Amino acid sequence: MASSSSSCDTDTPAPAVPTTTLEVPVIMPGALEDAAEPAAPEAAAGRAHHPVVIALALSAGTAALVSAEFIPAGVLPGMAADLSVTEGRAGLTVGATALAGALTAPTIASIVPRADRRTVLLALLGLAVLSNLVVAIAPSLAVVLAARVLLGAAIAGFWSFALPVGVQVTGRGPLVSTTVALGTSTATIVGVPVSSVLGDVIGWRAVFVLVAVVTALAGVILALLLPRVPASPGAGFAMMRAALANRRLVAGVAVIMVAAFANFAAYPYIRVAIEAVDASAVAVLLLAWGLGGLAGNLLGGWGSRRLRPALVAALSLLALALVGMALTEQTAVLALAVIAWGVSFNMVPVLTQLWVATAEPTRVESAVALQVTAFQIAIMIGAVVGGAIVDARGPDTAMLLGAGSALVAVVGFAAIRVRPRTV
Repeated sequence: MASSSSSCDTDTPAPAVPTTTLEVPVIMPGALEDAAEPAAPEAAAGRAHHPVVIALALSAGTAALVSAEFIPAGVLPGMAADLSVTEGRAGLTVGATALAGALTAPTIASIVPRADRRTVLLALLGLAVLSNLVVAIAPSLAVVLAARVLLGAAIAGFWSFALPVGVQVTGRGPLVSTTVALGTSTATIVGVPVSSVLGDVIGWRAVFVLVAVVTALAGVILALLLPRVPASPGAGFAMMRAALANRRLVAGVAVIMVAAFANFAAYPYIRVAIEAVDASAVAVLLLAWGLGGLAGNLLGGWGSRRLRPALVAALSLLALALVGMALTEQTAVLALAVIAWGVSFNMVPVLTQLWVATAEPTRVESAVALQVTAFQIAIMIGAVVGGAIVDARGPDTAMLLGAGSALVAVVGFAAIRVRPRTV
């Protein structure tokens, strides 16, 4: 394996990328695969579905899974009371999901190196349905945590395959990347605020039943629209070992982990933090966070032409927002901080996926898997550390920890220049 003799600084404007039919300037790893993937993949033979339809089907699955992942943040008080545990311990339900995801993302391609990717995606959605139903009837926190482990495996696996599969089937990387990312943003808009409202009306257990039904519907849609998709050549341990030999990629993944920790040490406790200032504004501000997340997704795509400055700006704004969350006692300032938090953090997944794909363009499946792993480890550690801090010192301290971690990530991304390499 030899490194490319040319280098690409992330401060240099990227070449123009064809606009998608959605006319959203989001550029994510799938865009880099367009040149490598055939225009009319064999996997799509016999299927006449428009690429937008395929992308939306994948987006539906992603939205259902991400909604399920963060439901606890919206129903945390009710869940904690029902299970007779503290809110900090209830927040571990997010950490359990992340632990399974951290173990699944880098290994799933090696476990199923030749399996049809359509079958794998459908199986993962089925696993998520089972997880949500078990949580809905769980008699104790231990059972909830065990069920959430299944969800973590489903999320990490689906995320690792969704983008490469979409590109392989449609040959439209920017379109698939944009649409799948919008599915995640939709989940942040719907998942936490809607689950918070519904949890107060129908109970937190019924919310998990509802999301199980939504996930099953997403699986039916995907089964009807997605053709069979063969595994990528060379998928497995060899591809992952080659990716791990890229030192810049590994360093960047470590910084991504710090950036994600900055958010997830605080995010499971966002409702608790809002209630401490203005309990009447919980639903509205959670919705504002989600709408800010949608804007952040689009801004991340716009800023992806200059990755390093965009990441530095996003994480600096995240630090400022979390400081505002911790220090304010005024609803208006709290609202601004919540919106800024939603905007800033939701730029990070878009930008970091493109970052790892730029660093390792010939092994995007493995590079994205490492990015997913970094996020899942950060979610796990963030939930555990944040929960302990919330129980001992309150949510404000967790917000300040997140702010400090975001600044560390700012320094990290400012220092690393990504250079793509090829075989």
